[in-house]
Amino acid sequence: MANTIFSVANFIALASWVLLAAFPRRRWAELVTAGMVPALLASAYVVILATTWGRTPGGFSSLDAVGQLFENPWMRLAGWLHYLAFDLLIGGWIVRDARDRGIRHVWILPVLFLTFMFGPAGWLAYLGVSARKKIASEPKTKTSTTVV
Repeated sequence: MANTIFSVANFIALASWVLLAAFPRRRWAELVTAGMVPALLASAYVVILATTWGRTPGGFSSLDAVGQLFENPWMRLAGWLHYLAFDLLIGGWIVRDARDRGIRHVWILPVLFLTFMFGPAGWLAYLGVSARKKIASEPKTKTSTTVV
């Protein structure tokens, strides 16, 4: 059952990333990708935690304890759903923020791919893209030259 949920969640998340990339200015796509799908993934996460937590050894006190916790396939699934939900929320934020800043979507597509595949690396890439846009859009100041 955990493998089935994993496969379905992956398909739904992938479809959401495609919507983010293909329809960045559509409100219905934003509702799905930044609202409904992360809420669905988070709900599955909470149900799994509620039914599994405390029934498996391990915890968050050390790296070994985390490894022991994730020996349980349901806890691995919960961890994966956590990644899917939060990465998708960040992807949705990136698309909205880029739209608000007037950043061309073509610059955002590789950032979305990085965020989908490597979460924080994509977010860092977006910080770079948005900083570059800010610097490029700032008015140039005249420098005065003194002739002697």
